[in-house]
Amino acid sequence: MVMIAFLSYLVIPASAQVDSLGYITVSGVIKNSKTKKELSSVNIFLPGSHVGTVTNDDGYFNLKLKKMVPEIVISHLGYKSQRIKLERENLNDLKIMLVPHTNLINEIVVLGLNPAELIEEALDKVSDNYSKKSTILTGFYRETAQKGKKFINVSEAVINIFKTPYKESVESDRVQILKGRRLLSQKASDTLGVKLMGGPTLCIFADVAKNRDSFLSKGQLQYYNFRMEEGTILDGHQQYVISFYPKTELPNDPLFIGKAYIDKDNLAFSRIEFSLDMSDKYKATRAILYRKPLGLRFNPQEMSYVVNYKIEDGISYLNYIRNSISFKCDWKKRLFSKGFTVVSEMVVTDQDDKNVVSIPRRDSFDRDDAFYDKVANFNNDNFWEDYNIIEPTESLEHAVNKLKKQQK
Repeated sequence: MVMIAFLSYLVIPASAQVDSLGYITVSGVIKNSKTKKELSSVNIFLPGSHVGTVTNDDGYFNLKLKKMVPEIVISHLGYKSQRIKLERENLNDLKIMLVPHTNLINEIVVLGLNPAELIEEALDKVSDNYSKKSTILTGFYRETAQKGKKFINVSEAVINIFKTPYKESVESDRVQILKGRRLLSQKASDTLGVKLMGGPTLCIFADVAKNRDSFLSKGQLQYYNFRMEEGTILDGHQQYVISFYPKTELPNDPLFIGKAYIDKDNLAFSRIEFSLDMSDKYKATRAILYRKPLGLRFNPQEMSYVVNYKIEDGISYLNYIRNSISFKCDWKKRLFSKGFTVVSEMVVTDQDDKNVVSIPRRDSFDRDDAFYDKVANFNNDNFWEDYNIIEPTESLEHAVNKLKKQQK
């Protein structure tokens, strides 16, 4: 869950080829080869393993490795994947240019395909295409809140995620905070007692390929229209792209608008982008808002998600989730409302399916808890250690330093 009174913190460790713990750091920036624009949410990983991270909004990444490896893989939606050879004397400040794919779907025949039937078939194949074992994912989770353009809260943690096989429901899946930290703005005016859905349990309920209660379930498909779009490439695999939007309205709940990317070869969901239909603000508020103080008026503007999966040895695993919520709040009798944006991101940095033991319920993070409240219980001065993280953007790094000075 998320609460709006928030933020925690982060710091970029100085780039070094080998740190004090013996880990090798590979860093750099990734751009579009044609436009030279920085690319965010690009996957960087060690081939043959689950170790990886993603770029921040500035296109920058840091990847920590236990030992020197010959190469890393760079993958991004709509671009040709690259294998980057590593040299020990040149591991930092890499400049990597990704080439956009052109004429992507020469081999993908979409005429005559029924998009709704493709979605149904992909749902039928979930238990085959995704992990058949219980798995522990290690991830880096960050939650930020902004009031206007000003960061007022940064909270982050290293988490473990227990996933049962995908043929089972999410009821037994759990999240545990291992280490975390936060920074908060000291201004009372930056604090709101508003609780929103979110937090580290995002890794469970936003895993729409597994969550049978999500909008992407056979019981929900009847409420949507589907349309085939131009295909694309993800991680070297050709993708069907299917857009969806509400066909009708439900009495109490809003529906979603978005796109599903389905692997052409095995019909696995590779990526799903979706946002809440905001046409009925009352329904949208009910879907987003958990609790607020008396007299506070809440006006939702947008809630969007990106969920990414990565194929390893023919099996798809949860890889990355991003959730963004924008809203306005004001108090009765006040003239001006304030705009807020909450962003939650989780990247899987490692995973293990050997000798997996479930996370005890007493140690798991509850969906009804507020992350910015709970994360303070896991504060650790040696937070970074060997964990791979999503590097902070320049604006966030600046905000962190400012918040730290406020708290001295």
